[in-house]
Amino acid sequence: MSKTAPEPKEFHTESKEIHAVYKHNVDRFFDEVEKSIPQYLQSITNLQRSYVAAWQKATESAISINREFATKAGINTSVPAAMVKVLNDTTEEIIKAQAIENKVVLSAFDATQQAINTFNENAKLFTGINQGVLQYWIQACTPTRN
Repeated sequence: MSKTAPEPKEFHTESKEIHAVYKHNVDRFFDEVEKSIPQYLQSITNLQRSYVAAWQKATESAISINREFATKAGINTSVPAAMVKVLNDTTEEIIKAQAIENKVVLSAFDATQQAINTFNENAKLFTGINQGVLQYWIQACTPTRN
């Protein structure tokens, strides 16, 4: 089994050998994909921040309109201390649940990353095994010359 030298990054596409052409194009594709990752990350971050800001603004607007209506209509908006406690306790539990959700999501990201790493390691092993099988079949199926 002969080993070929690694192809340079700047490979000329004039080659007519299909594997060289295919590898060159795969490399070009993944180079472009890599370039887009920071743009996607920034876009997702910006979208998330915009969503949270819009959600907060809508909530604040609803409170403001409700307060204005109650004031103009002369509605008493005082609530008993027990109700304030329930609202504060509920908010505290929601915040705790959101913190747990964040941990679960981050753990899922970590687990996914580990699965991808494992896949990459296994792909290398399978490539080695397949190369051995290929070599065996080539030797077994190629007539020997004396």
